Amino acid sequence: MELTNQPMLIWFVVGYGIFMLILGVYYSKKVTTSDDFILAGKSLGPIVLMGTLLATWVGSGSVTGGENSMAYSFGIWPALMSTLPSLIGITTIFIISSKIKHYGKHTVAEILEVKYGRWASLLAAFIIILAFVGIVSYQFQGLGFILSISTGISPETGTIIGAAIIIFLACIGGLMSVAPTDAASAFLVIIGLIIALPLAISAAGGWDQIIANVPDTHTSFTGGLSFLQLMGYYLPTLFLLLGDQNIYQRMAASNNDNSTKRGTIGWILALVIVTPIISVLAFTSRSIFPNIDPGMAVIALTSVLPVAVGGILIAALTAFIVTTGNSYLLSAATSVIYDFFAKYIKKDINDKQKLIYTRLLIPLLGVIAFLLTMYFPTVLSVQMYSYTVYGAGITPALLAVFLFPQVTKAAGLSSMITGLIATLFWEFFYLESTGINSVIVSVPAAIIVLLVVTVFTYKKDNGTCTAAQ
Repeated sequence: MELTNQPMLIWFVVGYGIFMLILGVYYSKKVTTSDDFILAGKSLGPIVLMGTLLATWVGSGSVTGGENSMAYSFGIWPALMSTLPSLIGITTIFIISSKIKHYGKHTVAEILEVKYGRWASLLAAFIIILAFVGIVSYQFQGLGFILSISTGISPETGTIIGAAIIIFLACIGGLMSVAPTDAASAFLVIIGLIIALPLAISAAGGWDQIIANVPDTHTSFTGGLSFLQLMGYYLPTLFLLLGDQNIYQRMAASNNDNSTKRGTIGWILALVIVTPIISVLAFTSRSIFPNIDPGMAVIALTSVLPVAVGGILIAALTAFIVTTGNSYLLSAATSVIYDFFAKYIKKDINDKQKLIYTRLLIPLLGVIAFLLTMYFPTVLSVQMYSYTVYGAGITPALLAVFLFPQVTKAAGLSSMITGLIATLFWEFFYLESTGINSVIVSVPAAIIVLLVVTVFTYKKDNGTCTAAQ
C-alpha cells in the first residue's frame, strides 16, 4: 500500500499540543528557583513520577527507533526481546533508588565528582552533551515524521517545525511543567496503543496475512542478525538506562522514598504493556507499507486507522516524542550550567542566574541537535551512537558509586575515558566495515579498565574509598 498523508490528523496533533502548552504554562508559574526548574521542587508523587519516567524513556527512541525500527527492519522477535534490557535496567534502578534519591544531586556529574573528583565531573558533562544532544536530534525527526503524515509537508520541513516546538516547550517551565505533561502523555499513549492494536491488525488483513507479507527472516527468532549484532542493539539501551541522568533526576525529584518505589513499579508495569504493543504495530506496518523509512512504521499506521483512533494514536506519539525531547534538552542544559559554567566560568552565579542561563542555553543545544539530524542516516543509527557514548562513558563508573564502593578515583576516571574513546574510535573507523555496533567493544573495555585499575590502585586510594563508604 502507498503511504498517503491524512490532513485531519493534524487537528489531533494541534489539539494535544495546545493542551500541553496550557498545562506547561500553568505549572511554569510555580517555578521560582533553579531547584523548581531542574527537580520540580522535589514534589513528584508516585503517579506523576511513573508517568514522567515512562514518557521520558519511551519517546522517539521507541516509537521511531528502538522497538519500532527493530520490528520493521528485522522482525517481531528481535523487537519483543528488546524490552528485556529495559526491564533489567529498571529493576537495577529500583534496587538502588533510595540511594539515588538521597544523593539529591542535580546531575550525575555531581555524583561522579563526589567519588572521582572534578575531572570526572567535567568529562561526564562533556559525554552527557554528546549523548543527549544526539537523543534530542531524533526526537526532532520523530515529530517531523508525524507532521509529514498529518500535513503532507516533507519530513525535513517537519523536523524544523518539530525542533522549534520542542525547544520552546523545554524553555518555559523545566521539570516542574515537563513532569505533569509527561504523566498526561503516558496515560494517553497507553490508551491510544491499546485501542489501535486490534484495529491495525484488522486493517492489515489479520495476523496470517501479516506473516505472509513480511520476509521469512522477519518471523525467525533472530531476524537474520548474529548474536553480536543483536547485543549491539540491546546493550546500548541497557547501559543508557542504568546511568541515565534524566532518570536519576526524576528519582531525586520525588517527594519521598515510598513515592520513588511505587512510581518505579508503575513504570515497569506500564513498560510491559507499551513496548510489546509498539513492536507488534511496527511489524504490522511492515506488512502494509514495505518500502517506507523504518522510523515511520508506527506513525504510518495512523493513515489506515479510523480517523478518531488514528488521531488519538498520533496525538499520543506526539506527546511522547515532545516530552522526551524536552527532558533531554533540559538535562543537557543543566549539565552545562551546573557542571561547567557555574564551577569554572561564573563561580559567583546565584540561583536566579542559573535559571536564566539554563533557559538561554536550551535553544543553542537545540540548534546543535537539529544539525545532527543531517549527519546520521536513520533514527536507529543515531540512537545507538547516543546510547553507547553515554552507556560506555558514564554508566560503569556511575553504577560503581552505588554498587562497588571499593572502586578508586583513578579507576572511575580511567573507565570513563576508555568508554568514550573506544566508542568514538569504533563509530568513526570500524562501524561501517564490521556492521557491529560500538557497544560490543566499548562497554566491556570500560568495565575491564574499571576493575583492573581498582585492583592496582585500591591500597593507594583506600582512604578515599573508606570515606566514601
